[in-house]
Amino acid sequence: MKKNLRFIPLILFMMLFFSTRSMAAEKSLAIPPDSTTSIVNKSAALLIIEDGKKLYLEGKVREALIKFRQAAIKDPNSWRPPYWVSMCHYRLDNYGFAMQYAKQAVALDSETDKDIYELLGRSHHRLGNLDSALYYYQIASEKLSRQSVKNLNIPQKIEECKFAKEQLAKEPFARRTSMNGEVNSGYNDYAPILVDGGKKMYFASRRNNTTGGKMNPDDEQYFEDIYLAEWNESEAKWDSVTNSLDRLNGPGFEAFSYISKDGMKALLTLNTSATDLKQVTNSSEICELEFTNKGKWSTPKPINNTSINTSYYEGAATMTADGNTMYFVSDRNAEKKSTDIYVVQRTGKKWGVAVPVSDSINTPGRETTPYVSPDGRYLFFSSDGHKGMGGYDIYVSENLGSTWSKPVNLGGGINTVNDDTHFQYYPELHKAVLVGFTLQGQKASLDLYEIDMKNFVMPKK
Repeated sequence: MKKNLRFIPLILFMMLFFSTRSMAAEKSLAIPPDSTTSIVNKSAALLIIEDGKKLYLEGKVREALIKFRQAAIKDPNSWRPPYWVSMCHYRLDNYGFAMQYAKQAVALDSETDKDIYELLGRSHHRLGNLDSALYYYQIASEKLSRQSVKNLNIPQKIEECKFAKEQLAKEPFARRTSMNGEVNSGYNDYAPILVDGGKKMYFASRRNNTTGGKMNPDDEQYFEDIYLAEWNESEAKWDSVTNSLDRLNGPGFEAFSYISKDGMKALLTLNTSATDLKQVTNSSEICELEFTNKGKWSTPKPINNTSINTSYYEGAATMTADGNTMYFVSDRNAEKKSTDIYVVQRTGKKWGVAVPVSDSINTPGRETTPYVSPDGRYLFFSSDGHKGMGGYDIYVSENLGSTWSKPVNLGGGINTVNDDTHFQYYPELHKAVLVGFTLQGQKASLDLYEIDMKNFVMPKK
């Protein structure tokens, strides 16, 4: 009996040993081996994030994105890298990716910066998920301070979602369609203008074959060029696209904004301030040019009028058929507003003094890409300062003489929850053209659209 007692301590020791090993094994299964990050890697990630934030604030979003991805490798358990990756993707119009990484940041730490919920709302808004957008905007309203809610314009964004739902529930007079052919490239394509009875079209694009082959350091996209396309009737598409256009394209930014009905006169926006040319524009400037008897455009020349072209941005000019009234966009009053629409009259060969149009059109927000009807009675324009669906919407206002009527939103057949701009109306063709975002997977880019205007009735003021 005493001999057997000698084995009891040994048996107890073995039981304790295997029990401890079993508990350790269970613990190792419950806590993944990568659930913690070393202090060294955490510190390194924070330094990389700070470098990325500097690039982001400078507008170098693609470079910043690389930094934030590097930070995520160093510290995969922190909410900060996916938060900033999400911010970058939103700036790059990759709304699906913005939503994906914002959700990842929240999953890693629900106490992440609370404005992530506003970013989730914006991403869903841009993707057209209006109920989800409202859900996240509401969370942001509850979690953020009153001042932050005001600064982020969350109440306005909530109203935009509600307005969009109302507009999309209505049956529009027509639905816009993406243009067929080679005019939509995956790069940003915009500023379409039809000529020659709709058989040809000029437009601007930021493609990789831009003249000079350089990229804008501010937004890391190629400089824009003017392109010309021809309508292929037999195949019902736009083709023969070229930017080999004498005198029009150079190493900077060029875009038509107006061409007369006879195709002989035009207005063009030019910006060479970021180029290596000896003589450069102060910023974007409005140029006049003519189509010569040799079948080519003359060299664009900035309008010599200091109330039209200033040291600020000026562009997107449009004109009445008689050539005596011009409307254009400027940010010269940016301290109080963003961009406004201005009007200027011509007497003889000289332009007068440009003044802003009435406050029934201009808002503290952004107004852009005006188009005036040939008789000067109606002004179409894009704005994010009037009641809209999100981003820029297209509106129309009637000239009442001393002022303009309250703008009317053109509705869900033309407008979307994203930016809608560059509207041009051709009553004789029963057609309008415009620019909007095309969502492809997780990304988006600006494309050219057209809309059948046969059933369009000018809205009453």
